[in-house]
Amino acid sequence: MTPRSLRDSWVALAGLSAVFLFEMLDNSILTVALPTVGRELHASTVALQWVTGAYGVVFGGLMLGFGAVADRFGRRRVMLVGLVLLGLASLATAFVGSAAQLIAVRAVTGAAAAMTTPGSIALAIRLFDADGLRVRALNLITTVGLVGLAVGPTAGGLLLAVAPWQVLLLVNVPIAALAFVGIRRGVAADDPAELHRDPVDVPGALLGTAAIVFALVTPTLFVHEGGGSWAPWTATLATGAAAALFVVRERTTRHPLLDLRLVARPLVSAGLAYKAAAGLAVAGLGYLVTLQLQLDWGWSPALASIGMLPQVVVLIASGSLANRFVERVGLDRAAWISAAAVVAALAVYGLFGRLGYVWVALALVLVAAGLRVVGVVAGLNVIRGLPANRTSIGAALVDTASQVTSGAGIALTGTVLAAMFTGDLASRWNAHQTAQFRDAVTVAGLGLTAIAAALVGWAMLRMRTVTREPVAAH
Repeated sequence: MTPRSLRDSWVALAGLSAVFLFEMLDNSILTVALPTVGRELHASTVALQWVTGAYGVVFGGLMLGFGAVADRFGRRRVMLVGLVLLGLASLATAFVGSAAQLIAVRAVTGAAAAMTTPGSIALAIRLFDADGLRVRALNLITTVGLVGLAVGPTAGGLLLAVAPWQVLLLVNVPIAALAFVGIRRGVAADDPAELHRDPVDVPGALLGTAAIVFALVTPTLFVHEGGGSWAPWTATLATGAAAALFVVRERTTRHPLLDLRLVARPLVSAGLAYKAAAGLAVAGLGYLVTLQLQLDWGWSPALASIGMLPQVVVLIASGSLANRFVERVGLDRAAWISAAAVVAALAVYGLFGRLGYVWVALALVLVAAGLRVVGVVAGLNVIRGLPANRTSIGAALVDTASQVTSGAGIALTGTVLAAMFTGDLASRWNAHQTAQFRDAVTVAGLGLTAIAAALVGWAMLRMRTVTREPVAAH
């Protein structure tokens, strides 16, 4: 029977919330331990970078492929297998003896996340028929994850004072167990009528994975190698080539991994554009503010983390307000209003962020308020616009759009800084370098504003055609 309230499905929601908690907690809690990991495992700077980077690259690269597999063989089944893999990978942390072994464990963890995280959206939406309950369920799941993101680094630091660093990753074991039990007992087995049996497009999966991996690696190369190096530009060309070949493959093969005609549907394409704008804004703004507070204004890392608190507080505290806002204005208006708030945040920061912390805090609050709504509504709209047997790959598309555009936001800001700032960012600046940095922040902020505004404007135009086209049944 379809649940009539969140309380009726609390077991399933507890399991799905645990999945999202893992995604938010995992890398944030590990970051606290990186200095200790480096000392104990004698890891180089590059190795430490890949301790966190391996997870993100594998996670982003495999989401589309596992989304397609889940739509064919069962979303619940794939998620349960992924949770077992997550638990085993986390247990393996206790036996790690070198940086290479830890990187391998993190890569396996990323594969497990690719199997589980997109499915949490698809299964949460599948629990309910009413869009209002779907929004409330997604908000609940998101809130649990955001609480983990907020308290994770602090809790990790305290735990690290009394326990070895491996314990931080072993925390994933009980989280995976809770998720497994909740989903196994609370979510019904997949209905064969909501799956499809098309052959898996292996070449398409490989090309899509290559395009996403290159897209995720490129920003790191821009930041660390600089815009004057050949490496980031080569990776950019590889990204474009793999993406172009992927599109050609999907348009010509009989059974594509990703049917581009479905992606072109107004609800789907608009939802992805809203999500992309939000991912671009959050990553770019977070990167710029972090550099500004510490390098330009001279704040300590601890004080800078306190300076980011307005964003964290709004993200966590606005869950119930987001529910009421969506219920009052409707899904479509909620999507463009919240996305417009994200664009406004970038504009405020680009125009006034250099004038004082009050403007920075206002930008952080606006982007958090917008993200809290658009993150839920955009994902729901994508699923609403797809057939029932394509919801997992739809959810994977939502996460992929966010991952790739987050990387693009960092790449854009890093490139602007490399082009406009002379010298070493980490060294003491003279007055000329300070002026260069502030000009670069303004240019990067306004550049992000223009791109995000274009994405939101295009999404709004696409949404105007929704009433003229049938929405896919589910």
